[in-house]
Amino acid sequence: MWPEPFTVTGSCVEVVPLAHTHENDLKNAAADGELHRLWYTSIPSPDGVGAEIDRRLELQAKGSMLPFAIIDKQSAMAVGMTTYMNIDASNRRLEIGSTWYRKSVQRSALNTECKYLLLQHAFESLDCIAVEFCTHFVNMQSRRAIERLGAKLDGVLRSHKIMANGSLRDTAVYSIIATEWPAVKANLTWLMEKPR
Repeated sequence: MWPEPFTVTGSCVEVVPLAHTHENDLKNAAADGELHRLWYTSIPSPDGVGAEIDRRLELQAKGSMLPFAIIDKQSAMAVGMTTYMNIDASNRRLEIGSTWYRKSVQRSALNTECKYLLLQHAFESLDCIAVEFCTHFVNMQSRRAIERLGAKLDGVLRSHKIMANGSLRDTAVYSIIATEWPAVKANLTWLMEKPR
């Protein structure tokens, strides 16, 4: 299996393999802000968290996803989920996606550090040639966060997916390629270290 499960730790966040032991924390996280009601995302309801963990672990068993729980080191609680997904081992490409955080930690240092740690592992340990990020075209909060990481817009896949409500999703596709990683890393390091 590529990549193998792993854990990465920063100053405020730990990214660990997803397990059912995270379910209660993630139910509480999903209830914070009722994020599952946003029509343009796929965040589970609190009651759907167990099934979502099952779904992600099944995709891991098939080799197409490596799911993680995002742990806030200050509280020692799981505050969200993320994944390596659409894994293409033969071309050393993957997507960081299906990410969500509880409302109370959004726009905090957690997301920047989490993405930094996952990108660092992808480029420096897995020797990836590209890492992708995809989001709904109308999800401006997500698009700004992806662009803030240093990812570049590759394009928009129009009518790409059918959403749960039956609407069609235009998917904005971003990527960071290996040659860009040193500059992206320097910028993310600066963002994490600058005074707040």
